[in-house]
Amino acid sequence: MGPVDNKILFGTTLFMYLLCIFGNLIIIVVVWAAPRLHTPMYFFLCNLSTLDMAYVSSIIPKLLDSQITGNNRISFTSCCTQLFMSVVCLTTEFLLLSSMAFDRYVAICVPLKYPIIMNKNACIILSITPWTFGTFNSLLYIFLISNLSFCNSKDISHFYCETKAVLRASCSDIKHVNIVIVSEGFAIGFIAFGMILTSYVFIISSILKIKTSSRRLKIFSSCSSHLTVVLLFCGSSLSVYMNPDSEDSTELDIMLSLLYVAVVPALNPLVYSLRNKEVLNVLRKFRVNS
Repeated sequence: MGPVDNKILFGTTLFMYLLCIFGNLIIIVVVWAAPRLHTPMYFFLCNLSTLDMAYVSSIIPKLLDSQITGNNRISFTSCCTQLFMSVVCLTTEFLLLSSMAFDRYVAICVPLKYPIIMNKNACIILSITPWTFGTFNSLLYIFLISNLSFCNSKDISHFYCETKAVLRASCSDIKHVNIVIVSEGFAIGFIAFGMILTSYVFIISSILKIKTSSRRLKIFSSCSSHLTVVLLFCGSSLSVYMNPDSEDSTELDIMLSLLYVAVVPALNPLVYSLRNKEVLNVLRKFRVNS
């Protein structure tokens, strides 16, 4: 890769990182400052924004540093920290998106019971549970990987300490580690995706029963932002882990990883602001007052 290509890659990566950080900060500030947005939906959105900022901040700064200095070295402790954060954020985001899907299901399918079901305690449980599962899942990964041997080969064919790349660098027998990681990853993914799919089956069924097309469109728009984020995140992240592990797949894994590490978190604030009338109205109000 030439100097010009490096500069383009650095500029693009930096732009996506800043877009993610400032975009998600704006979402959090807008929700905090506007009482009309103090609802479960935006409470979960603030959790998602915090998650995205933590995710990119654990990976992108090191990537930018290596692009500037050309130094791709990373200590084992830093690598484990990066791996821990990435697994926490990936697992938590899957489960948090399922909590958000449940919120949309209750709001659309049983609106009269929404304040009762989605009370303060329920919101706290639905937000803390993904973080808790994500943390314990990540600790399992760190425990398994820290017991592997890496011999003289410590090269990681990736731009960050991604699970598959770290396992490829090990000279230990990783069959049992792969079995555990694939099994629990499949279980968590199945639960999260199953909740999301089930919620949207009921949501779409309820929307189709509405006779007025304008009302159907209005109700669907209330969950379209969440559905867009689900498709972007799940599509890119699952593509990496469902892609067969081989030497030929490494480059594709890197491209797909860059998509869900840098691009998707940067797009989330745009999706929720440009496709959400309530957020847009609050932003316009702030602009007029300023």
